[in-house]
Amino acid sequence: MQLDLFGAPEEPTSKPAVAPVDFAPRLAEIANRLPAQVYFGTSSWAFEGWRGLVFAPDAPKTKLSRYGLAAYAQHPLFRSVGLDRTYYAPIAASDFAAYGDMVPDDFRFLVKAHELCTLPVFRGNGRYPQRQGEVNAAFLDPSYTHDQVVAPFVEGLQGKVGPLLFQFPPLSVAAVGGPQRFAERLHAFLDALPLGPLYAVELRNRDLFTSAYIDALVATDTVHCFNVHPTMPPIHQQFQAARATCTARTLVVRWMLHPHQRYAGAKRRYEPFDRLIDEDLDNRQAIARMCLETAASHQPAVIIVNNKAEGSSPLTIQKLAEALVLMQEGRPDDASAATHIPLSS
Repeated sequence: MQLDLFGAPEEPTSKPAVAPVDFAPRLAEIANRLPAQVYFGTSSWAFEGWRGLVFAPDAPKTKLSRYGLAAYAQHPLFRSVGLDRTYYAPIAASDFAAYGDMVPDDFRFLVKAHELCTLPVFRGNGRYPQRQGEVNAAFLDPSYTHDQVVAPFVEGLQGKVGPLLFQFPPLSVAAVGGPQRFAERLHAFLDALPLGPLYAVELRNRDLFTSAYIDALVATDTVHCFNVHPTMPPIHQQFQAARATCTARTLVVRWMLHPHQRYAGAKRRYEPFDRLIDEDLDNRQAIARMCLETAASHQPAVIIVNNKAEGSSPLTIQKLAEALVLMQEGRPDDASAATHIPLSS
């Protein structure tokens, strides 16, 4: 989770609180050869293990959350970021504006909607220990979503808004009335939201990934968030089934977790997230092909990568960008072998 932006003001200084690393020239060369409408980014940014990859080696770890985004946004391949803090509690427009002030004008935020929008029944986790089993009145409530999520998101980020993501946790299919009823309720919810923002939906139940669900998204001009997660079909299968949701808008992908890992195990295995440990060539190639097809249609693509995909999301993005460039330049065999792009010195 990103921490909040509040705290005692620091004394003015000519040196930034968190400086970027001295990026290798090859990263800029790769970035210059990417399709202009592809936005790569990571899921959050405040990771100590990224010192030397994203942040200067001496970057204070206690300042990464509050000040690291400005340094992060100087990475040649990073034009987006996943803002996860908003899933746990709504934030004010002023907080969004503070984040927006840290990044360039062509940067885009993927923002998670507050979990109350997508949680039908309270679970006994750390945030709602006294409400376990209660029905959540804010579930798929467009009024709550507009007031607490959409309005501050749009007001605060303005031209830097990217997708607003409704991430559904693993659900009891019976508790939401079955796949058809879920799709109907989702359709009504999305149809009642204000026009303008790009809304995306991410599932963690393959049973809910149905033709009725896809029809609901298409009817409301909402995109499916294609995600790499063990509880969902492989991403290339998702793309085959739900391609129509992004054809006229934006491709949204979240590469979240290695197919053979779970979050707790991946965290233990991959920390401090400073190197690739389990490279996932199949998903890398699939996502690169999806980006290439989207670029050919002149539509944007927002690709968010988690450390738990391969071990280090900055390095995963570099490999993914290389693969995309090689495919774009007609060298798919090199891309499938994960061959590095030959760049001038």
